[in-house]
Amino acid sequence: KTAIVTGAGSGSDGYGIGQAIAILFANHGANVLVVDIDLNRGNRTVEFILENGGSATLHSADVTIADHCKTTIESAVRIYGSLDILVNNVGMRGVGSVVDLNEEQFKKVLDVNLNSMVFMSKYAVQQMVENKRGSIINMSSFVALRAGGFGAAVPYALSKAGVIALTQQMCHDHGQDGIRVNCIAPGHVYTPMVADHVNPKQRELRRKAAPLQTEGTAWDVALAALFLASDESSYVTGASLVIDGGYVAH
Repeated sequence: KTAIVTGAGSGSDGYGIGQAIAILFANHGANVLVVDIDLNRGNRTVEFILENGGSATLHSADVTIADHCKTTIESAVRIYGSLDILVNNVGMRGVGSVVDLNEEQFKKVLDVNLNSMVFMSKYAVQQMVENKRGSIINMSSFVALRAGGFGAAVPYALSKAGVIALTQQMCHDHGQDGIRVNCIAPGHVYTPMVADHVNPKQRELRRKAAPLQTEGTAWDVALAALFLASDESSYVTGASLVIDGGYVAH
């Protein structure tokens, strides 16, 4: 199968969620179009996959721009002949309450975290319809389901809640075309992006917050994505899979 994973570039320290998903998909035989706005980050992921015998191609795009989204889909089809899986993983932090949030940042967070998924899906669905099959996986967050776990973060929470609504609507709209649409809501997962904003004391508090009292990794999320992308989840659509050690239920 052919998969597109957005935001799949590699940081300098540890594995990000998009990178882990791209690597795991490739390990299981997928052709992966690694999409990242940063060529250096994206190339590190592609090189890792190729060095380990997988199939991957780098594609640089700003997925907040509709034309870039269209070109991304076209590139996957041109290179690999089809499109079976889309993982909308691009995301950024957004902090502040409604009183103190920054208007410019608020709009950017919505563009990156939500609008990018709309336009990537717009062109992916058109391609998947032709094959009467497809799996789209959108990255949400536990913050969309429970307040207070991330501090004041209205832009982030609102965008991630929108991802759940988008997932359910797309499930309804495109199920008869054989297209499944699900989302993943990670909890306190430790990734390079988190490492830039969390000190050791905060990291320990995050670990203790959930019933399992263990720290999630990018691989925990990647394994969930692998399930949702595969035929083993052929009867799963419209779902929000929470990967959080029990935090939301606690």
